[in-house]
Amino acid sequence: MCGIIGYVGSQQAVDVVMDGLRRLEYRGYDSAGVALVSSGELYAAKRAGKLANLDEALSQDPLPRATTGIGHTRWATHGAPNDVNAHPHTDSADRVAVIHNGIIENFAELRAGLEALGHDLLSETDTEIVAHLLGEALPQHGDDLAAAMRAVTSHLEGAFTLVAVATADPHTVVAARRSSPLVVGLGNGENFVASDVSAFIAHTRDALELGQDQVVEVTSDTVTITDFAGRPAEAVAYHVDWDASAAEKGGYQWFMLKEIDEQPRAIADTLLGRTSPDGRLQLDEVRLSEEELREVDKVIIIACGTAFYSGLVAKYAIEHWTRVPCEVELASEFRYRDPVLDRQTLVVAISQSGETMDTLMAIRYARAQNARVLAICNTNGSTIPRESDAVIYTRAGPEIAVASTKGFLSQIVACYLLGLYLAQVRGTKYGDEIATIMAQLQEVPAAVQRVLDGAEQVRALARDLADSPSVLFLGRHTGFPVALEGALKLKELAYLHAEGFAAGELKHGPIALVQEGLPVFVIVPPRGRDALHGKVVSNIQEVRARGARTIVLAEEGDPTVLAYADEVIRLPQVPTLMQPLVATVPLQVFACEVATVLGHDVDQPRNLAKSVTVE
Repeated sequence: MCGIIGYVGSQQAVDVVMDGLRRLEYRGYDSAGVALVSSGELYAAKRAGKLANLDEALSQDPLPRATTGIGHTRWATHGAPNDVNAHPHTDSADRVAVIHNGIIENFAELRAGLEALGHDLLSETDTEIVAHLLGEALPQHGDDLAAAMRAVTSHLEGAFTLVAVATADPHTVVAARRSSPLVVGLGNGENFVASDVSAFIAHTRDALELGQDQVVEVTSDTVTITDFAGRPAEAVAYHVDWDASAAEKGGYQWFMLKEIDEQPRAIADTLLGRTSPDGRLQLDEVRLSEEELREVDKVIIIACGTAFYSGLVAKYAIEHWTRVPCEVELASEFRYRDPVLDRQTLVVAISQSGETMDTLMAIRYARAQNARVLAICNTNGSTIPRESDAVIYTRAGPEIAVASTKGFLSQIVACYLLGLYLAQVRGTKYGDEIATIMAQLQEVPAAVQRVLDGAEQVRALARDLADSPSVLFLGRHTGFPVALEGALKLKELAYLHAEGFAAGELKHGPIALVQEGLPVFVIVPPRGRDALHGKVVSNIQEVRARGARTIVLAEEGDPTVLAYADEVIRLPQVPTLMQPLVATVPLQVFACEVATVLGHDVDQPRNLAKSVTVE
């Protein structure tokens, strides 16, 4: 969850590291710190709070020139977010500095052992024990930091990326990875390590993705990779196909606003190149054979947060197109309920970052039960795709804002591609039927753009409702997950009480919440779903009769809602299964605008981080 960067080269290390931290602050912002090695001495600075606090401290008390350095933005797990607990941490002799992403699960036992040896530990963190262990190991391994790191990792349990520098070798950065993200940036006369390529994208777009249980030793000219036992190892090389400008705001007030506006392109890119010249659907990253997919008799989608809601949307399409039962489960709960899995079960893991620890542990459990696993992910080379049998990349580009927007829509589209591919392989849809649905999907980007073009109505509504203490969202069929996502966005960004309900459940309890003036968003299904359409219109009448302020999302040309709506937000006419891709967008805009009016940090909501790499 934390952001990490290490640098070795010829540039002023503190400038490179701080620039990288600015690009990584979305990963953690409780505190930040840097450490440099200069003239055989270790220099560090760290501050609680936003990165700006560290910036100010460095401007008042600059660090000496150095060409080797590491930096960290923290999302607290062990210990409060304060100066002492901020990274980097050093050993007792200030010979080694360490930064860390993840959790050392046996840190209490290790800490007790160090204290028994007379070590004075200053912080509450699990990271500091690694610095002290490295300080002990370094002289035992001839001041070889990589060897010391390998020795220390043998004592650690849990998930971690560790990056260290030592005074004994001022021109080297060493990093270790287990179940936590780590990439190497390959420059010209300089090299980088980081939790995310965005940290060094301004310097190089050539990268290596480290494998599980590997240690990398980086100098300005060399990259040496071994496993934890010291055996030579290799990493996957790749070229980043977006540049530094893609990770900048581009004139928008918030990254989230930029990413909302990028959704038409994100959907189009997710669909790009998915059909062969003969018109058949092709998913090149799916490494499962057609015979294996024909054996599938149950699909289980696992995900967390917004990704979970994309799975709820996908369930309707997958079951409808394939006639295969589809369950959707929270990844954090999945392995604790003893699920029934076998070789005929296809587990679909959805994660924007590919590093979500709850989801990662769930797929490891699924694979141990012999189930097949397919990942839907936005981050090339991340852990979840690598540990899955197959992957569909969403290709949405970097998503910097903590609250997912284009990630959500592209995940739905990727799930739809999977559903159609399964239908093609299993013969539950003819080729012309699949081609028709693909053509409908190809029209969605233009439909989303039309919603964005009319978004000022939603922003004005948000400004009017920003002082509401509570907001409800109602939907049926695919509109139900949209209601859940709309409520989640408002909770994440505006810190308001918001709830999403299946509209049919209204009379079974939630209607008791309705009172005079309560804003209630209602997602009305297209008129093609006649039975559902009429029932949702009845739901609007029910809440309005009890004093609710009804905000109705209905397709263009639908006159039946006008008599019961205080505000109508028109949606382009699309097939029922495509409606979530257009109906979600106004709710994203609404939440973003409410949060802005209330003065909140839209890109970095309190207590949240983009990539949840701890359970």
